Amino acid sequence: MSTQNNTLTIPLTMNLPIVQTISECFIKPQYPVEEIKPPIYLAPWDLAELSMQYMQKGLLFIKPTPTNDQQNPVKTLLEKLKESLSLTLIHFYPLAGRLATHKQENPHSYSVFIDCNNSPGAKFIYATANLTISDILSPVDVPLAVQSFFDHHREVNHDGHTMSLLSIQVTELIDGIFLGCSINHAVADGSSYWHFFDTLSNTFRAQEKSCDISSPPILTPWFPDGCGPIINLPFSHHDQFIRRVEAPPHRVRIFHFSPQSVAKLKCKANSECKTLNISSFQAVCALIWRSVTRARRVPCDHETSCRIPANNRIRMDPPLPNEYFGNAVQSVIGKASAGELLGHRFGWAAWRLHEAVAGHSAWAVQEWVDNWMKHPFMFTREKVSGQFSLVMAWSPRFRMYESEFGMGRAVAIRSGYGKRFHGMVALNPGYEGGGSMDVEVCLSPEAMSGLESDGEFIDGVNGKY
Repeated sequence: MSTQNNTLTIPLTMNLPIVQTISECFIKPQYPVEEIKPPIYLAPWDLAELSMQYMQKGLLFIKPTPTNDQQNPVKTLLEKLKESLSLTLIHFYPLAGRLATHKQENPHSYSVFIDCNNSPGAKFIYATANLTISDILSPVDVPLAVQSFFDHHREVNHDGHTMSLLSIQVTELIDGIFLGCSINHAVADGSSYWHFFDTLSNTFRAQEKSCDISSPPILTPWFPDGCGPIINLPFSHHDQFIRRVEAPPHRVRIFHFSPQSVAKLKCKANSECKTLNISSFQAVCALIWRSVTRARRVPCDHETSCRIPANNRIRMDPPLPNEYFGNAVQSVIGKASAGELLGHRFGWAAWRLHEAVAGHSAWAVQEWVDNWMKHPFMFTREKVSGQFSLVMAWSPRFRMYESEFGMGRAVAIRSGYGKRFHGMVALNPGYEGGGSMDVEVCLSPEAMSGLESDGEFIDGVNGKY
């Protein structure tokens, strides 16, 4: 582990509290790993993410109190986290690497891979902020200060050529600890993200430090038959596919759906459609789709869309292991004109989303990959968002609150700046479990005001719908 101590202030805007970086260091796998010598080439789903931003999620904990034999529990936490990260990276060693590109003119080739040998490692940051837990949780909107609890604030995944693929930032508040994790989305998806994070937590809590884990990741990338591991992209320079876009003015709010509220929405959707197949996730997404469309005052003849994530691991033929590490997720899209969406009942919207998910078969996955191989492209904000679209991300099925790091159960989950745009919605598990959800919504200020006064949405949140 190499360490660099420096004290600097990072004001994000003139109105934000100052976060002070106390120290930074880089962490490598604790033991040499023989398999890291060959490069790990990015698969189609990975390459398509190069122009998007890092994934950023974090947990807010109550600050540990000193004990008789432990006068500085934060110092102890930091040292134990570094050791646990070093052990965890033995298995997740791509996260300690950097991206690299091999370019050749004659014959032309442009391929991107993970170089696990020429990197200082994963980044580890300790910072402080003159804020309390109440400062984070009490405001109606998520405070902008939360964005400063994450590294790689505005970087895109291609920046992993010069920046760490993984960064852990521990921010000490007056009465709390925020543990923020930023992972390059060209290397991992949400399932892989929480596989790593959960393993890090389990390693931290283990009584005896060991390099053995119960569920090691599968690091061999998946490529379509007859392709890979090297995919030559039709570019000569990354400026041809990298787009950097600043998020427009927006508001971010978290709406809590209790287990009872979610159950009522699911029951209503299935009852209206005379089926049992609509999931809780689809029902909640349908409510948001309808309510945001109203809040945006979309003209009746304009098309709206709702993108929801689908895990390709279980849809492949044969399926990929759940432990597959990398990107294996796609968005499936429900579409309808605003007039159709709001002219029908709630269940109609939920069924529209269910049909989109049901149609995402192994054949559909293979077709997408085949088309991408013929005409490679990178996702950009313009491609995944639109004036009247919604993009659902993450999943309440991820066991985020089970990652405790010796501090007990976290009091909240928060996200960073990554992928901030109008219509971005993150669905996280609720604190009390039992199928509850915390829905983080990013909208323009005008649309958010409309959503806050939308009767159908408020009734759905409160379990009265």
